[in-house]
Amino acid sequence: MADVPARAPEIRASSFLLSLLKVITKEKLVTREILESATTIATVGASKDGSRPAGEVPRYLKQIGFRVIPVNPNAIELFGEKAYPSMLDIGEPIDVVQVFRPAGEAPEIARQAVQIGAKALWLQLGIRSDEARRIAEEAGLAYVEDRCMAVESRRLGITKTPAA
Repeated sequence: MADVPARAPEIRASSFLLSLLKVITKEKLVTREILESATTIATVGASKDGSRPAGEVPRYLKQIGFRVIPVNPNAIELFGEKAYPSMLDIGEPIDVVQVFRPAGEAPEIARQAVQIGAKALWLQLGIRSDEARRIAEEAGLAYVEDRCMAVESRRLGITKTPAA
């Protein structure tokens, strides 16, 4: 009997897996686009406690050259910048609204981001909100959730200052 060459197994991706791959790819592209194009970030829920992500992440982003505007009704100044009680009080263009507040507050923050003309809404690691996503995307804002801006900027090698 003649040897029959072995056939390579067919690989069939389900439509679910293909859809998932498209979503993941889109999210990565949106993440890169936001970080590359943004210069000014309003950080809602910014903290003076440098050991907390809401203190550490904005401080890092400022260190690599982003302009970080803290939003915290209980602070006067954070990270060497004037702190504002609300995004509505800032009075200058904001590229990204970065959120360090519970998911239940995200829809109202999304509405305010739309109201001030922000270009993107970014919910930090551990924060997800379908309603905030809907509000942001319907208004044309780029949207990221459950990702850390510091981690993503490091991973992508994005900095706003010349490398030393």
